[in-house]
Amino acid sequence: MTVVDTGPTTDAAAAAEEQRRSSHQPSQALRVEPLLGLEWSQAIEQWGGENATTPAETRRSWVHRAPEQQVLALYRAIIETDPEAPAPWWLRAVADGTLKSRLEGFSVEDRVAKLLTARPGWVYVPWTADGDSGFWEYVPSERKLAEPGVPTTLMLTDRHTGWIDVVRVHAGDAPSPVAVAGLPDLRANLARVESLNP
Repeated sequence: MTVVDTGPTTDAAAAAEEQRRSSHQPSQALRVEPLLGLEWSQAIEQWGGENATTPAETRRSWVHRAPEQQVLALYRAIIETDPEAPAPWWLRAVADGTLKSRLEGFSVEDRVAKLLTARPGWVYVPWTADGDSGFWEYVPSERKLAEPGVPTTLMLTDRHTGWIDVVRVHAGDAPSPVAVAGLPDLRANLARVESLNP
């Protein structure tokens, strides 16, 4: 290792350095929020899974695999700067304290998947916004429309503790989601959900 002696620092050089440091304005300070936003977007980015047939096949993001407390800490930090930051339904519920854990959220997704994959006509749609868990469509419901539209859709939500919302088949503006009171309610009323009209 070679050390270069540049000689003694002159008073002029020291004064110039002091002037540079003192002229630093607070408005030039680095902002952390954009870096946090970038970190969050990478945390929820979905890798692969375009051909997934269940939510379990899409759980490849950092939020699905990293230690749960680390995920929660980053999520809580991002919602301080962006309360509408995208996040999986289960993460919002865990952060709110209405769901006990990420694993419990995965269990809800898996039980819904088991029920719907056993029924003809239900198709899992994995390609949603980053951070989302995908949704289910009842494809035969489109036959009830006279024009192109959206089939009856089932999605998981943190909006209520039944965790399941249904939006009936429609063309044009989407109707308000109907809350389902959990998996037993869905199982008991699945035929009615499948027969919803526009």
